[in-house]
Amino acid sequence: MKGALTPTEAAARVPDGASLLIGGFMAVGTPERMIDALVAQRRTGLTVIANDTARPGQGIGKLISAGAVSRVITSHIGLNPETQKGMIDGRIDVDLVPQGTLVERIRAGGMGLGGVLTPTGLGTEVEDGKQVVEVDGRRFLVETPIRADFALLAAWQADYVGNLCYMLTAHNFNPIMALAADTVIAEPESIVPVGAIPPDAVKTPGVLVDHLLVRAS
Repeated sequence: MKGALTPTEAAARVPDGASLLIGGFMAVGTPERMIDALVAQRRTGLTVIANDTARPGQGIGKLISAGAVSRVITSHIGLNPETQKGMIDGRIDVDLVPQGTLVERIRAGGMGLGGVLTPTGLGTEVEDGKQVVEVDGRRFLVETPIRADFALLAAWQADYVGNLCYMLTAHNFNPIMALAADTVIAEPESIVPVGAIPPDAVKTPGVLVDHLLVRAS
């Protein structure tokens, strides 16, 4: 089986200070066992790039509660008061990015593009310090690509060579994040033989996946 690791073994490969793309939408599509292992190993100084920080005790919220995160790049923190408090207290640097812009910046990082042009944020504080270009008489902000050391993804199924398929809301960020990290660790609900996943259901090809999480024997 491709790169099989237990959550404990996988977390041991993530050093303090690493940058993490973490999939999920309010913890749907978030690798809970991987996050639990990072908390257990007392990681610190992590940069988390994700749609949100979930809620206390749920998904990325566990990393926030454990004090493992020093920076968040996200589209909202409204449902996690601990993230808000960390930002106000100066313990967590929060970079709020519009949701569409965030996913496009990650896609640009994965595709090797130089950035994204978007009108979102023009005329607001989002524009401060950013390059503005004009195309056909319209102004756009230049948003830079995002990549990370690791992508931590939850999948519905994986096969033995790492092909992944997702269910429902887990499609939102996971497939794009798989393109934009140096190391991709996937946590599937089940691992099936090659051929059990129909080819048109594969959303992340196994060539992108470095490790699959398995349960400790």
